[in-house]
Amino acid sequence: MKALNTLGSSLTFMPEVPGLSNKIVNASGQPILAVYKLELLGAAGTAILFAAIVTKFIVRISWREWFATFGETLNELRFPIVTIASVVGFAYVTNASGMSTTLGMTLAKTGSLFAFFSPFLGWLGVFITGSDTSSNLLFGNLQKVTATSLGMDPVLAVAANSSGGVVGKMISPQSIAVACAAVGLAGKESDLFRFTVKHSIFLIILIGILTFLQSNVLSWMVP
Repeated sequence: MKALNTLGSSLTFMPEVPGLSNKIVNASGQPILAVYKLELLGAAGTAILFAAIVTKFIVRISWREWFATFGETLNELRFPIVTIASVVGFAYVTNASGMSTTLGMTLAKTGSLFAFFSPFLGWLGVFITGSDTSSNLLFGNLQKVTATSLGMDPVLAVAANSSGGVVGKMISPQSIAVACAAVGLAGKESDLFRFTVKHSIFLIILIGILTFLQSNVLSWMVP
């Protein structure tokens, strides 16, 4: 394991972003070091690629079949890849440019009511992106900055973002389209949306109330 960690460290590059590093300040007024971390060995995608190569030998298929399958998979995921790359890129921009900090300081003016609205950010993020992970990338740091400014537990705010995103999944256009296509109901997306939206709204309000209570009278529930 030590040898692997050493190899992984040698294949990790962390160049500073010129023109941006130490040019933006955080909520405390301290300059932010803008560094892009590129892990060639430690990245999740590398492990998946290795697993795919090992699987080729386990199932005993030819390289031609392997590359054909790879091409088919890449073609099927072309739109999700673009979407996820765009969302992650935007998350980098919002965090590195100071946008998250600025928005967080603005949202801090909502006072104690922020605890109620905190899950709604995650809910909106998943509705837009179709992914709870992407929503957390977009608004996770924003939730943390705002909660810290208000004296609220940042763990609760970030958890509320993720919880709100879960109930936003059922009204996400991307998720609805995939669900309808999977069960042969293409063209019925609007019907499914009308059915799920009322449940989603009810649940997000419920989560907002619970988060508000956990920020004060039920604070003992937060680890």
